[in-house]
Amino acid sequence: MKTGCVIGGAAIAWGLCVSPAAAEEPDKRLAKGLQDNSFLIEEAYNQEPGVVQHIALLRHQNRDWVLNFTQEWPLGTQAHQFSYTVPYSWLRADGQHFSGVGDITLNYRFQALYESDRGPAFAPRVSLILPSGNSDKQLGTGSVGYQVLFQFSKIVSDRVTLHANAGVTSYFDVFDKRPTSYLLGGSVVYAVTRDFNLMLEALGERTESVNSDREIEREKKFTISPGVRHAFNLSGGQLVLGVGAPIQFTDAKTDYGVMFYLSFEHSFLKK
Repeated sequence: MKTGCVIGGAAIAWGLCVSPAAAEEPDKRLAKGLQDNSFLIEEAYNQEPGVVQHIALLRHQNRDWVLNFTQEWPLGTQAHQFSYTVPYSWLRADGQHFSGVGDITLNYRFQALYESDRGPAFAPRVSLILPSGNSDKQLGTGSVGYQVLFQFSKIVSDRVTLHANAGVTSYFDVFDKRPTSYLLGGSVVYAVTRDFNLMLEALGERTESVNSDREIEREKKFTISPGVRHAFNLSGGQLVLGVGAPIQFTDAKTDYGVMFYLSFEHSFLKK
């Protein structure tokens, strides 16, 4: 009897000691609450298996409105992700008003590195740009193109996350020219709470386009955008709403804009 009690007590004590260590504790850092909901800068986190994200970003800049709708789908695992973006624009040019669908992009992103205690997340993306927009109305380029983008993300403290982007965009044949543009940007996100963030994004661009005389035009742009975002954790998924105030600097002028962000993320697998 005594031997059985001793063995039973030892087993219970061993179970109490081992179980907490074996169980994976949730990450309690406030920065983990919102991770893939930036406006201008792309974060290096693919969708988790079985989870899809729907994103709408409406931006007003230089008297134009542009609405980008994006869906992100995991391809079996978090390592591979497919997404597409459909832009719709309301433009003012030369005293005329145009509206319609722009150039659609098809995107593949690979989760090359997962974030660790010391290293950042790294998820390069390659995109195919389709000439779906009407180039006569300045809604598209009239050429197939591609974009390659490198994204890095790292939580550096309980409340702060840093993101960095570098990329190139090129079109194969725009009036026998091949305009190529470059971007470099970054952001800092501060988690006031797990569901409410302050953001500061900055993006530098060196863009090329082809004018009506079929000549390459170059322009440098720098945009800085403070913003906020808030998550609502619903029974069916996570809803995120945000607003930003992009200020764009060019050689010609400074323009003040506004952005409205909406995201809904949910599982598409039956439990």
